[in-house]
Amino acid sequence: MKRLESLSPEPVWRCFEAICQVPRPSKKEGLIREFLLSFAKNHGLAAATDEIGNVLIKKPASKGKESVPTVILQAHMDMVCEKNSDTVHDFGKDPIRPYIDGDWVTAEGTTLGADDGIGIAAGLAVLTDASLIHGPLECLFTVDEETALTGAKGIKPGFISGKLLINLDSEDEGQLFIGCCGGLDTTAFFDYTPSNPKSDYFPVKISVKGLKGGHSGDDINKGRGNANKVLARFLWDASKKYDLQLASFDGGNLSNAIAREATAVFLIPQKDKENITADFNVYRSDVEYELELTDAGIKLSLESTAMPAKVLDPASQKNLLYALYACRHGVVAESFRMPGMVETSTNLASVKFTGKNRITVATTQRSDLKSAKLDIANQIESLFVLAGAEVSHSEGYPGWTPNPESEIMKITRDAYVRLFGNEPAIKSIHAGLECGLFLEKYPELDMVSFGPTLRGVHSPDEKIEIKSVQKFWDLLVETIKAIAVK
Repeated sequence: MKRLESLSPEPVWRCFEAICQVPRPSKKEGLIREFLLSFAKNHGLAAATDEIGNVLIKKPASKGKESVPTVILQAHMDMVCEKNSDTVHDFGKDPIRPYIDGDWVTAEGTTLGADDGIGIAAGLAVLTDASLIHGPLECLFTVDEETALTGAKGIKPGFISGKLLINLDSEDEGQLFIGCCGGLDTTAFFDYTPSNPKSDYFPVKISVKGLKGGHSGDDINKGRGNANKVLARFLWDASKKYDLQLASFDGGNLSNAIAREATAVFLIPQKDKENITADFNVYRSDVEYELELTDAGIKLSLESTAMPAKVLDPASQKNLLYALYACRHGVVAESFRMPGMVETSTNLASVKFTGKNRITVATTQRSDLKSAKLDIANQIESLFVLAGAEVSHSEGYPGWTPNPESEIMKITRDAYVRLFGNEPAIKSIHAGLECGLFLEKYPELDMVSFGPTLRGVHSPDEKIEIKSVQKFWDLLVETIKAIAVK
């Protein structure tokens, strides 16, 4: 198999391939932290960690450039750990297996971790580039970005010293980001009384697979199916027609990913077996047609299964199915301040039977506007409270308000034009970058975010466009040089 380091720019791909060998789930960044500290030591660079686990590596300025403003290159250490159901992989100890697939690099059955492994790799490549003329550099690598933004929340004043920050965690080459949305999680808890299944009923398993999933912010407006919504819709309708007894519902995994797969087990009277099969075939055809332009890979199946030990009591079943069916998912509002961008959204992320006689439903809300973020979160809370659930909200994280007069944005834009002969798009991203949290501790920061083209992030379809990595690298180097000679 062709090695990634055969690709260009070689230093970036070599570093990325090495990073893929290091397990780095969120909240378990110990191995990647050791890798980064060893990297700094092996290259004679000063490095430090803070009490939360972030890593800072410093590179002195080129000779004569000591007075140039310090530039911070920032990426996060952790990756989303998702795999196909038929893939055997332990994210805590197994390396990611990247491979070249035409014009892209992807992984074997798992997330690739280019979000944000390619940002780490670019930062390390800059640190080892002896030919680059630059001022003082600081590479900040944060922990737990994907689940709780713990590293950005926990960073303390004084850990970094630069006033210019380049965030290396964007996913569309040709776009410069100068803002992002804020977000929070809303979680509902249903308690139920288990009942004995009726022995003369027929046990059935329904599955939803093959959906693209993706990032619950950046991909929320792409019309992709949500496995939880697809499954809840059928079960709600079936429960209205038949004496359905729900035994289990398992869908989605991560709050920041659109659910790709979901399964449920339920019982149906023997006399209704043929009718529900006919209903299912009609439903499958309807959903496949609805998604044929945006998520054509969907696969729905209905099959007999083993008799479950318990089922939900009727009241809890009704509350759960009605709430899941009514729960909003997708774009809530488009932005009028930045036309073409999503302003507010919500994601029905996961449904799990957790603990003893408890069901946990995880959702995520995002918005450029703090008031709108809280409003949609409160709407979701209201729905689940009316359905009898307990509801809690996470602390959330702030947005990053766009600054059209940003100096580093202008420098980066000019560098892009010099290199490629056309203007980049200046945007705010409907995803949570760490920049908003940095501003709370370092309000003087001037920031821009850019990266290569990634697709299918937060899913096993994740891939990175090879040619865009070269442009990403060229822009990063040109921007750093431009700051040094300004």
